[in-house]
Amino acid sequence: MLTASNPATTVFILAFTSGFIIMSIELLGGRILAPYFGSSIYVWGSIITVFMVALSIGYLIGGHLSLMDPRLSKYGYFFLAAAITAVPTILFGESLMDWVFLRIIDPRYGSLVAAMLLFFIPTAILGMIAPYSVRLLVRDTHHSGKVAGRLYFVSTLGSAFGTLLTSFYLVLWFEINQILITMVVSLIICFIIALVVDRKVQA
Repeated sequence: MLTASNPATTVFILAFTSGFIIMSIELLGGRILAPYFGSSIYVWGSIITVFMVALSIGYLIGGHLSLMDPRLSKYGYFFLAAAITAVPTILFGESLMDWVFLRIIDPRYGSLVAAMLLFFIPTAILGMIAPYSVRLLVRDTHHSGKVAGRLYFVSTLGSAFGTLLTSFYLVLWFEINQILITMVVSLIICFIIALVVDRKVQA
């Protein structure tokens, strides 16, 4: 239950959600690129590379930002920023794919460029959430390892659920853009939750 007396619950829930969304979008990336570049090992290699590089940069930036008066309200803005930067994929994804496809014939580099343009920025922002979550949860440096372990357990569990739910069910029941819109709405809800809980904590 989300309460002002236990804001850590909020952080764990939001971290779980971010892990879920990261893997869901990564899997959808394969479906988005497939009509243009196929679904070969090259395409998946490009997608995985883009997500891993984006997340690594996000971890670095998020760790730096976590040193600057960390608060749940600031934390919430990561989710809002990720939602906003994911919108162009929904609105302009097809036109952008057409543009890349006509200019880069080789599916290896075409898929790499397309994945970079579509997913790099929102994924990097989502990557900022994990280190910032740790900073919000750590109150005693003697327990930092335990806190980080729990946080990454929850986040990775979210990624596992996102992978299974998206690949087993969501892609069969809904159109890709419908799933992406749901992810954007979920990120906005996470932003609102963070703001509401932060106000209760500060009150």
